Amino acid sequence: MLLRSGILTASDGEAVALENATAASGVVLVCEHASAILPASAGNLGLSAEALSSHIAWDPGALAIARLLARKLDGRLVHQRFSRLLYDCNRPPESPAAMPEKSEIYEIPGNRELAPAERYARTAALYVPFHDRVNSEIESVIGRGLQPVVVTIHSFTPVYFGKPREVEVGILHDTDTRLADAMLDAARGGPYRVERNVPYGPEDGVTHSLRLHAIPYGHPNVMIEVRNDLISNTVDQEVMADHLAAWIAKAIDVVGAA
Repeated sequence: MLLRSGILTASDGEAVALENATAASGVVLVCEHASAILPASAGNLGLSAEALSSHIAWDPGALAIARLLARKLDGRLVHQRFSRLLYDCNRPPESPAAMPEKSEIYEIPGNRELAPAERYARTAALYVPFHDRVNSEIESVIGRGLQPVVVTIHSFTPVYFGKPREVEVGILHDTDTRLADAMLDAARGGPYRVERNVPYGPEDGVTHSLRLHAIPYGHPNVMIEVRNDLISNTVDQEVMADHLAAWIAKAIDVVGAA
């Protein structure tokens, strides 16, 4: 059992980063799994270097896509600076998946039998500032007289528990389907295999950020999952981002968001 009251130090920097803060559009891009970095206080959580660089620690390519979309859509981007292994910012504090003891095939010794004080410290250091920043950026968009459009960006592995995944892009939604419906229409006939609520859906608990920041307020929203073998280099990332940006822009026009 690990107990650390100080999660981040001055040398670690802030938990959350904001990019394109002066964006002209109402698009707010959110990347909860942008980084594989662990703060110094966490050590290696008892994991190997292989595990710490794998998909269990972050979403490879997701931050690159989010940055390209921020530029192409002139939207602002909020992203987490530390690994989801320490705290998964797309999960509420009460969820076991927020600080998982196991992820896919990997046991995470540093997350085993966490004391309540440790769970609280991680929540206060990572989850709270991240979602406070997302909220403040949405409020900033509203303050400029624009309609916020919340888009979360993720990637997924081409093979999961030994089973290949045929889907290439997932367009995910919770109870508000407006933006997802319009994006699926825009993507029809394109070069990728695009599916609704695949490889995950709201029943998997993956729409927490949408439920927290968008759905209660009527803001158009969507979660995008991209298979990470399709965005492993800068050329493929640019191509994918071009398609995603076009689908998002068309969908925004359809739903009437500024």
